[in-house]
Amino acid sequence: MKIVLAGAYGNLGADIFKELLHNSHQVVALDMIQRELDLSGNYTFKQVDVTKPDTLKGTCDGADVVITTVGLTKASTEFTNYEIDYQGNLNLLKEAKEAGVKQFVYVSVIKADMAKDVPLVNSKYLFEQELIKSGLNYVILRPTGYFYDIIKVFRPMIEKGSVTLLGNDPIYANVISTEDFADFIVKHMLDSNAMYEIGGKETYSYEEIANMCFYAAGKEPVIKRAPIWLFDVLAFVNKLKKNGKEPIIRFSKHTLSKDMVGSIKYGDMSFKQYISESFSKQ
Repeated sequence: MKIVLAGAYGNLGADIFKELLHNSHQVVALDMIQRELDLSGNYTFKQVDVTKPDTLKGTCDGADVVITTVGLTKASTEFTNYEIDYQGNLNLLKEAKEAGVKQFVYVSVIKADMAKDVPLVNSKYLFEQELIKSGLNYVILRPTGYFYDIIKVFRPMIEKGSVTLLGNDPIYANVISTEDFADFIVKHMLDSNAMYEIGGKETYSYEEIANMCFYAAGKEPVIKRAPIWLFDVLAFVNKLKKNGKEPIIRFSKHTLSKDMVGSIKYGDMSFKQYISESFSKQ
């Protein structure tokens, strides 16, 4: 089948890209930049900017499925989540419909409908609603989070010698590896009007994760607690600074103060082992 993959050179996109090629699909890889990947198979690259509909023209012609992982995941003073996660994907959806594509797969985030005050989450929910009413067959995937994202958050704190968690209650998550998630996506990309909340097979509290990180780094655990409202203050301060960090802070509060456990527990990769290997590579 011919698959259009938007965000093909991102962390998750790259693993979906490889999985599609491994299953002998023809891939049209869309992204703003092309980076070196170990790829083998039938694919083409098209440079696009989803905020500019003209760059998407013709990209979906003849495609059987469109898969998009497009989303703004870092601080930006140039774009907002509503311009990328919502409008950018909506531009792609319109192009897919005009090209006669029947199947559209979207990677959202768990609890997307429960955070109107978090742009990184709410923008995805708004696009979900556009996709549901589009008339196309859809698959919406709501992952709990990824192995590498958790390590990216915890590593700087581990290096400084202490981890700060929000609130006093244990918060749990079953994050999934991008490789396992890519496998699930490709296996289920032809499902009809489905929504999956998915995570890995191991569920840990953030305190347990912090302790595993300290152990893997060969350091004594030092865990501190901060009030949840502190992140509201930080978000407000950074909003005034107009440095683009406010949405990331609100997203961090959202993910670190609520359980992120998917009802589907999938994959073979161990998060505990990933933690050990991540810190041993230092």
